Amino acid sequence: MSSFENVTVVTKANVYFDGKVTSRTVLFADGTKKTLGILMPGEYEFGTDSKEIMEIQSGELKVSLPGSNEWISIQGTGEFTVPANSKFKLDVQTVSDYICSYIHE
Repeated sequence: MSSFENVTVVTKANVYFDGKVTSRTVLFADGTKKTLGILMPGEYEFGTDSKEIMEIQSGELKVSLPGSNEWISIQGTGEFTVPANSKFKLDVQTVSDYICSYIHE
Protein backbone atom coordinates (compact mmCIF):
# COMPACT_ATOMS: atom_id res chain seq x y z
CA MET A 1 0.00 0.00 0.00
CA SER A 2 1.55 3.31 -1.03
CA SER A 3 -0.81 5.67 0.84
CA PHE A 4 -3.54 5.84 3.47
CA GLU A 5 -6.61 8.08 3.20
CA ASN A 6 -8.92 9.58 5.84
CA VAL A 7 -6.56 9.03 8.77
CA THR A 8 -5.28 10.91 11.81
CA VAL A 9 -1.51 11.16 12.25
CA VAL A 10 -0.15 11.65 15.76
CA THR A 11 2.53 14.32 15.34
CA LYS A 12 4.68 13.29 18.30
CA ALA A 13 7.32 10.84 17.13
CA ASN A 14 7.97 7.48 18.77
CA VAL A 15 11.74 7.43 19.33
CA TYR A 16 13.64 4.33 20.48
CA PHE A 17 17.26 3.29 20.90
CA ASP A 18 18.69 6.84 21.01
CA GLY A 19 16.91 7.80 17.79
CA LYS A 20 18.02 4.78 15.77
CA VAL A 21 14.40 3.65 15.47
CA THR A 22 11.62 6.20 14.90
CA SER A 23 7.99 6.01 13.89
CA ARG A 24 4.73 7.97 13.63
CA THR A 25 1.36 6.64 14.68
CA VAL A 26 -1.50 6.57 12.17
CA LEU A 27 -5.07 6.13 13.45
CA PHE A 28 -7.93 4.98 11.21
CA ALA A 29 -11.64 5.76 11.58
CA ASP A 30 -12.40 2.09 12.37
CA GLY A 31 -10.02 2.14 15.36
CA THR A 32 -7.14 0.46 13.54
CA LYS A 33 -3.66 1.65 14.53
CA LYS A 34 -0.45 1.48 12.50
CA THR A 35 2.99 2.98 12.84
CA LEU A 36 5.20 4.07 9.95
CA GLY A 37 8.87 4.01 10.80
CA ILE A 38 12.54 3.87 9.96
CA LEU A 39 15.12 1.45 11.38
CA MET A 40 18.77 2.46 11.28
CA PRO A 41 21.43 -0.28 11.14
CA GLY A 42 21.89 -2.04 14.49
CA GLU A 43 20.56 -4.79 16.73
CA TYR A 44 17.26 -4.31 18.58
CA GLU A 45 14.81 -6.21 20.76
CA PHE A 46 11.16 -5.19 20.95
CA GLY A 47 8.30 -6.31 23.16
CA THR A 48 4.68 -6.53 22.03
CA ASP A 49 1.41 -6.00 23.86
CA SER A 50 -0.80 -6.94 20.92
CA LYS A 51 -0.22 -9.06 17.84
CA GLU A 52 1.82 -7.13 15.27
CA ILE A 53 2.24 -7.50 11.53
CA MET A 54 5.48 -5.91 10.35
CA GLU A 55 5.64 -5.02 6.66
CA ILE A 56 9.14 -4.14 5.51
CA GLN A 57 8.88 -1.64 2.66
CA SER A 58 12.60 -1.45 1.89
CA GLY A 59 15.93 -2.34 3.43
CA GLU A 60 17.85 -5.38 4.57
CA LEU A 61 17.41 -7.04 7.94
CA LYS A 62 17.08 -10.30 9.84
CA VAL A 63 14.36 -11.10 12.37
CA SER A 64 14.31 -13.66 15.18
CA LEU A 65 10.74 -14.47 16.19
CA PRO A 66 9.62 -15.80 19.58
CA GLY A 67 10.14 -19.53 20.04
CA SER A 68 12.64 -19.79 17.19
CA ASN A 69 16.43 -19.90 17.15
CA GLU A 70 16.51 -19.19 13.42
CA TRP A 71 16.91 -15.79 11.78
CA ILE A 72 14.68 -14.88 8.83
CA SER A 73 16.36 -12.66 6.22
CA ILE A 74 14.44 -9.92 4.44
CA GLN A 75 15.92 -7.99 1.52
CA GLY A 76 13.82 -5.30 -0.09
CA THR A 77 10.26 -6.09 0.96
CA GLY A 78 8.83 -8.71 3.29
CA GLU A 79 6.44 -9.35 6.12
CA PHE A 80 6.37 -11.17 9.45
CA THR A 81 3.88 -11.56 12.30
CA VAL A 82 4.72 -11.33 16.00
CA PRO A 83 2.37 -12.79 18.62
CA ALA A 84 0.96 -10.64 21.43
CA ASN A 85 2.88 -10.41 24.71
CA SER A 86 6.19 -11.56 23.28
CA LYS A 87 9.62 -10.27 22.24
CA PHE A 88 11.39 -10.33 18.89
CA LYS A 89 14.86 -9.33 17.73
CA LEU A 90 15.98 -7.42 14.66
CA ASP A 91 19.45 -7.25 13.14
CA VAL A 92 19.19 -4.37 10.67
CA GLN A 93 21.94 -4.19 8.02
CA THR A 94 20.72 -1.17 5.99
CA VAL A 95 18.27 1.66 6.67
CA SER A 96 14.87 -0.03 6.59
CA ASP A 97 11.38 1.40 6.13
CA TYR A 98 8.44 -0.36 7.81
CA ILE A 99 4.73 -0.35 8.56
CA CYS A 100 3.59 -2.01 11.78
CA SER A 101 -0.08 -3.00 12.12
CA TYR A 102 -1.47 -3.67 15.60
CA ILE A 103 -4.01 -6.50 15.65
CA HIS A 104 -6.43 -6.77 18.57
CA GLU A 105 -8.05 -10.18 18.62
